[in-house]
Amino acid sequence: MTREHQGGTRGLAAARKGFWSGLRFTSLRLRLVLVFGLVALTAAVSASGIAYWLNREAVLTRTQDAVLRDFEQEMQNRAGALPEHPTQDEVQHTAGQMANSSQRFSVLLVAENADGTAVYGSSGGLGGFALSDVPESLRTAVNKEQKVTSANKHPYHLYWQRITDDGSPYLVAGTKVIGGGPTGYMLKSLEPEAKDLNSLAWSLGIATALALLGSALLAQALATTVLKPVHRLGVAARRLGEGKLDTRLRVSGTDELADLSRTFNSAAENLEKRVADMAGREQASRRFVADMSHELRTPLTALTAVTEVLEEELEYAGEGDGEGGSFDPMVEPAVRLVVSETRRLNDLVENLMEVTRFDAGTARLVLDDVDVADQITACIDARAWLDAVDLEAERGVHARLDPRRLDVILANLIGNALKHGGSPVRVSVARADDEIVIRVRDNGPGIPEDVLPHVFDRFYKASASRPRSEGSGLGLSIALENAHIHGGEITAENAPEGGAVFTLRLPQDPSPPADEDGGADEETADQGKDAKGQV
Repeated sequence: MTREHQGGTRGLAAARKGFWSGLRFTSLRLRLVLVFGLVALTAAVSASGIAYWLNREAVLTRTQDAVLRDFEQEMQNRAGALPEHPTQDEVQHTAGQMANSSQRFSVLLVAENADGTAVYGSSGGLGGFALSDVPESLRTAVNKEQKVTSANKHPYHLYWQRITDDGSPYLVAGTKVIGGGPTGYMLKSLEPEAKDLNSLAWSLGIATALALLGSALLAQALATTVLKPVHRLGVAARRLGEGKLDTRLRVSGTDELADLSRTFNSAAENLEKRVADMAGREQASRRFVADMSHELRTPLTALTAVTEVLEEELEYAGEGDGEGGSFDPMVEPAVRLVVSETRRLNDLVENLMEVTRFDAGTARLVLDDVDVADQITACIDARAWLDAVDLEAERGVHARLDPRRLDVILANLIGNALKHGGSPVRVSVARADDEIVIRVRDNGPGIPEDVLPHVFDRFYKASASRPRSEGSGLGLSIALENAHIHGGEITAENAPEGGAVFTLRLPQDPSPPADEDGGADEETADQGKDAKGQV
């Protein structure tokens, strides 16, 4: 198959798919077509039915009146001229003459001869029209003598009836010659009229089908015209939902759809202004935090140097050899408080700068081939947690990760488990498909159910009665951001047998790859910081 043929096949398949998706049962287009079709079908069937009924009655009445009038005339002229007691030959001859009239119907005459015997004359001979072909009710009505009154001037009348014999319609009529004479019956086939009416019915059916088809095409055209603005509105709404806030609709006309388009444009404009205002405020807030953090680093550097000197003095004074200086017992608690709070403030500033980088989108990965077990061991050893942590990880599980950011994640998860859950903390490493799964489980009571959804929120602390603690409330959120930048995830849950479990999932090879050429961003200068500050 050539490439052009394949492209044509795909195009045809796409066109079919688009057509059927446009006519799915729940679509407005299909409903419009169905409504138009039902209305057109109802109107066409009603009109055709009325037209057929009116034409049928007109055709049958016209034929019937002409036949009955001719039959009545023949009965008066020919049957009335027969003697009171005619012979068989006279009756037969007269019936043949009557059948040769312009309407060409069959005739049966019944009379009495001089002996009082009934004689019959049929225009069709012995095998033609017979008395048994006439309904009993019609014969009774014809032979019944009625009382002559001012309203009824004749004792006998002409009666007729439509019958069906072997699926063919017939008109049968009968009357008696007034003043004494034979009784005559007439049989007229209505087959030509039935064929004409069948042709009319077929014509009306074809007209109804064409009307239905035309209404469907008209409905399709009208639906396209009506739904095109709705389709444009749907596309614009999707673009707006994708974040393209400058999306606007072209407005033309003064109908309801035009008003809807104007309303959409007004709403989109207001939304764009509000989002721009919120983005500006958020950017200003991020800039303020970043600037504040940078401005605080200079005095914090000096304060850190001073607190290090004070801490050394405290250690020297605590040796108690009598040769060094000593702190006044009233001053020593204050010095220790300054040292701890300065260290805490320094950690908070570093954490704020890290959060600012994530929010600004400037955080980058510096990937390297990492043995996960060695990395976890190094993290635990650097913080002197070897006695409190049980590591279950085999060597040789490698992944391309950012070692510094992995260390930050592990330090936060393990440190949080030690602080809030208690030792021993169990850390396990497993490989699942193309992922590295690291689980950190503590030996504590677990995380309250109302706290679980918020453990990764910034500045969130489970105990509202103790808003001030050693942590800043940013550690787990920073760990989560570092997992996200790797393309991974961190989840928290409670183990059935007790204790909290944090599960870290990281891809073995993050995609798309981040900067690997050593061109790290401005945060590289902070890599020498003590990792304990991230906990």
